[in-house]
Amino acid sequence: MSPIAPPPRLCITAGPTHEPIDGVRYLANRSSGRLGIAIAQAAADRGWRTCLLLGPTPLRCSDTRVETIRFSSTSDLEALLADQAPRCDCLIMAAAVADYRPLRKPGAPVKHRRMKQNWILELEPTPDLLAHVAAGRRPGQLLVGFALEPRETMLEAAGAKLARKGVDLIVANPLETMDSDQIEATLLEPGKPGADPVVAGSTPGKITKTYFAIWLLDHLSVRLAGAGGSESHRV
Repeated sequence: MSPIAPPPRLCITAGPTHEPIDGVRYLANRSSGRLGIAIAQAAADRGWRTCLLLGPTPLRCSDTRVETIRFSSTSDLEALLADQAPRCDCLIMAAAVADYRPLRKPGAPVKHRRMKQNWILELEPTPDLLAHVAAGRRPGQLLVGFALEPRETMLEAAGAKLARKGVDLIVANPLETMDSDQIEATLLEPGKPGADPVVAGSTPGKITKTYFAIWLLDHLSVRLAGAGGSESHRV
């Protein structure tokens, strides 16, 4: 008898980032981390080895089968991905990572005091974490990104992101998904060379994020099995 393949190892990023302005202030966004937590719990229900990299949100994953590691800033997440990404079979980048962060200059005060004049905040771009992971991926890894976009330009923007990041799948979802209990998503995958992206699936309208997690993992399990993984571990 051939040995039973171990269950896939899944790494999920979730939640916002906090980018320090000074010692007490930061820039952030409205991401709750709810979707990533739901995916982690659904993966654990299948018997998958699951690691959740969770940003600064009051929500938490109560499932003890999920290894949860907290991060705060983009720099924190970058360091965690350097350790976790090479070891996973599938990476789902559901975190709302900041595109820009305040430029911290040497000698800046620990806390900026209130002044009568305007305070101009200079921002610098953050590293493109998903593209960096994609560039150093090992054969057989499955990489999934998310595109949160205005509904009217969502598919076009998500298709461009799919090509730009060099990942296998992009979950396109409208802006109202953020901090909501529901999601309405379209899953895109690359088409033939030179062709537009292909719709790999769409949710039946708005569904709960808990149900979406199951829906997404059903799609991923087929691809992981084709890459040599196993989907015989669902419980």
